[in-house]
Amino acid sequence: MDKVKVNMFVNGKPVSLEVKPYARLLDVLREDLGLTGTKEGCGVGECGACTVIVDGETVNTCLTLAASMDGKHITTIEGLMENEKLHPIQEAFIKHNALQCGFCTPGLIMSAKALLDSNPNPSTEQIKVAISGNLCRCTGYEQVVDAIKEVAEKSK
Repeated sequence: MDKVKVNMFVNGKPVSLEVKPYARLLDVLREDLGLTGTKEGCGVGECGACTVIVDGETVNTCLTLAASMDGKHITTIEGLMENEKLHPIQEAFIKHNALQCGFCTPGLIMSAKALLDSNPNPSTEQIKVAISGNLCRCTGYEQVVDAIKEVAEKSK
């Protein structure tokens, strides 16, 4: 089967690839670009482990065709660090023990980032809704909500 040319921006850098028409964005990020922070959990869009931000919106990469990303701006967990410094959301997750096994953490952080980018001062309920597509078996979510609230408070 013929490949499709895709020109996109990943973590602020232009990327040009030829992908199979049925290639998932998850596989292209992990296998072709070596960005392994994005995890595959369920593979059917239920767990949120593979969440990235595409043009300001969260996307489950396990359900997204890479070929549909032409011209899009994609941010992965690797794109949050600046000048070797963790993003404030990442720091807050560590401070509040909002991660344990870490498998769901990249997706949760990306959902939090998308929320705070669009709503810098969310209510607790808005935070819960924003992370409702991310499943975590370890933390119980309270620490996650606390971490996101702290970042929102500091941005006021």
